[in-house]
Amino acid sequence: MELYNILQKAHSGWAYLALLILVIVTINSLLGFVSKKEFTPKDRKIALFGLIATHVQLLIGMFLYFSSPNGLDMIKSVGMGALTSASRLLALEHPLVNIIAIVLITMGWSKHKKATTSEAKFKTFAVFYGIGLLLILSRIPWSLWLSK
Repeated sequence: MELYNILQKAHSGWAYLALLILVIVTINSLLGFVSKKEFTPKDRKIALFGLIATHVQLLIGMFLYFSSPNGLDMIKSVGMGALTSASRLLALEHPLVNIIAIVLITMGWSKHKKATTSEAKFKTFAVFYGIGLLLILSRIPWSLWLSK
């Protein structure tokens, strides 16, 4: 099996883990914020795992984007105007929106370090990781993903 196929399967499989961890981080942060519990090292580690999982997914995705016939090559060959909605999702929307989501998640991680209260830390994670999760969910190519 060639490297591209291996990485494509890894990107699809790792997505399950990354999404699960983002859901856990978001729920944990919302529960911590609402219940006004103390922010612990365990809460920080959960968010760190979310950050790492999304960055690994980004690295695999970037490799695929620049080596896939569904990425940059598709835009070069037919031009932006000739893309169908399905090909536009793969070639433009999925990578762009997911990069924005991961930037927000990274910002949330950075901002939590400056927060001085547990409430502020949980709120930062809930907002930034939650928005990142929603953006990622909005641009998953569900028809391709669920057909595998």
